Amino acid sequence: MPSPSPEIIRLLSSFWGPLYKADTPLVTDAGADCALTDYKSYRLVPMITEETVTASAAILARAAQHDAGLWSPEVVFVSGQGVKLFDADGREYLDCLAGIAVASLGHAHPRLAKAISEQAAKLIVCPQNLGNDIRTAFLEKLFTFVPRPLNRAFLANSGAEANEAAIKWALVATGRRRFVAAKRGFSGRTLGVLALTWEAKYREPFAPYALEVDFIPYNDLAALQAAVSEQTAAVFLEPIQGEGGVNPATPEFLQAARELTHERGALFIMDEIQTGVGRSGRFLASEHYGVVPDLVTLAKGLGGGVPVGALLMTNEVAQTMPKGGHGTTFGGNPLAAAAGLAVLEEIEAGDLLAHVREVGAYFKAQLVALNSPKIREVRGLGLMIGVELKEKAAPYIAALKDDGVLVINAGATVIRFLPPLVITKAEIDEVVRRVAQVLNRG
Repeated sequence: MPSPSPEIIRLLSSFWGPLYKADTPLVTDAGADCALTDYKSYRLVPMITEETVTASAAILARAAQHDAGLWSPEVVFVSGQGVKLFDADGREYLDCLAGIAVASLGHAHPRLAKAISEQAAKLIVCPQNLGNDIRTAFLEKLFTFVPRPLNRAFLANSGAEANEAAIKWALVATGRRRFVAAKRGFSGRTLGVLALTWEAKYREPFAPYALEVDFIPYNDLAALQAAVSEQTAAVFLEPIQGEGGVNPATPEFLQAARELTHERGALFIMDEIQTGVGRSGRFLASEHYGVVPDLVTLAKGLGGGVPVGALLMTNEVAQTMPKGGHGTTFGGNPLAAAAGLAVLEEIEAGDLLAHVREVGAYFKAQLVALNSPKIREVRGLGLMIGVELKEKAAPYIAALKDDGVLVINAGATVIRFLPPLVITKAEIDEVVRRVAQVLNRG
């Protein structure tokens, strides 16, 4: 077995732990074909050679020299096509993650790739204090999908930025500082929106916050009625809780939120970062409920993978912000606008909203039909589906990745499926087959 080069050893030491000590040779247990790499704990790891080092492992080892250390990836993806992703070692995956609901048109979509390429050759940077043709076309197309009276937009780069903007507009429009949000809700991890994010592991290390927030149980009408008062600036809700478990709102809950905020001089803000841009089968998930909020936040799928965020609002709300009261350097840049316009044009040309309603219902029905004793419930709308298990989801998510299906959790017991909006029934059948295989094996 050939010896690894010193460079490979050094790179992989940050990925799999220390493989050697300075001036100390590797110690080999020939029987176990392992290297004794940490003589304080006597932990054995597989002997690493240039033959056994994968392309993914080598890239991850290089990345570990400089990343922030917040994640521990195990796979390196290098290309994609439609619903498929390919890793650095040539393995194929069915992508039911889509960058967490971002790759709305899938990977390497011709319309999106062409739009980005052509715009990059023309103009990339043009801030919003200057006019731009492609940004104007993007906004015009965007508001053909959005119900009135929403007709104004502040363009940003991410969902957290869009939500931060919504908070500022709510503060200035109402003169109040108290917000109502839902338990198990998620609005982002930047410092402003963290106040509205329920999960303690995200929120508590950075408390206290400038905003006053009343958290209520999701879909609890009595709690909503008690929480909204003349001191409330806004009620801030997701129409379907994403990270909180793929929990759809009841129509009564969202309709009550709309009525109460109107009665008590507060604003109703819908966080559609994950649910918007067709994921539910309507452009906005709130359309399923027959409510139109005062402000809506979008991001994720809006640029198909290019960072685009947007705060949509009414004329009445928009005009309350003083000139220069909010801004952004990169938001609404022509490259992002070209991507957003391409996504919207493909949603329209491909009739993707109807497609999502059809294949989403099919996907959900096929998962229900598994009739697995390990499944507690299948829920969601369109192509935002949660499979709640009767046990921890993490081992099954890992097993699905090993079997070539990418998904993510939504809490401890829920497997979340967020495939590209272009997924076909044949691809869904293959995903469901692998889900059944994993559940039966586990």
